Order: sequence, then structure tokens, then C-alpha cells
Amino acid sequence: MDDIEYNENEAIDFIMKRMPKEKKASVKREDVDYLLDVIYDFYEEQGFLSEGDENAEVEINEQDMVNYLTDRVAADGRSEEIPESLIDEVLDGEYEYCKSKGIY
Repeated sequence: MDDIEYNENEAIDFIMKRMPKEKKASVKREDVDYLLDVIYDFYEEQGFLSEGDENAEVEINEQDMVNYLTDRVAADGRSEEIPESLIDEVLDGEYEYCKSKGIY
């Protein structure tokens, strides 16, 4: 099987293009990049990125993931600039990007 390549800049572009028009003007690339980093911290902490069976099914509890991101954003003092609605948009966009790359 060919290696599937995840490109963070491409993922950010993909997510930004999917944003609703009314949000695009207020969303910064840096905020999307930050959220992608936190998403991958979650994946790592859950053991989803560890070496092993590439074809193994992984079940992600979406509410746990949202809670993790919301808690991290608050702990990092970024709740003002990153509302939960943006977290939801980035999570959806990251999922769709990965589907488009054949990762999911």
C-alpha cells in the first residue's frame, strides 16, 4: 500500500475553504493550525498514532475529543479567539480532509 501523506498546510487550506462565509473573515490560519496541533495531541495521547497495525479500526469518541479540545483551548487561554463553533468547524474539516486523502 502506498504511504498516504498528510500535509498540514494543505489541510489548513482545505479547512479554510470549507468555512462558512460569515466565519471566514474572522478565522485566522494560526488558529486552525493551533487546533490541528491539539487534535493530533489528542490522537497521540489516545495511542492512535502509535506504530502497529495500520489497518486496525480506531474508534474515536467525538465528545471526548471535543471536550479535550475545549479544555486545552481554555487552559491555553485562547477561549476568546477560539469559540466552540470554530472547534467544531475544524474537527469537521480535518475529518473531511483526511477522508479526501484516503486516511479515513
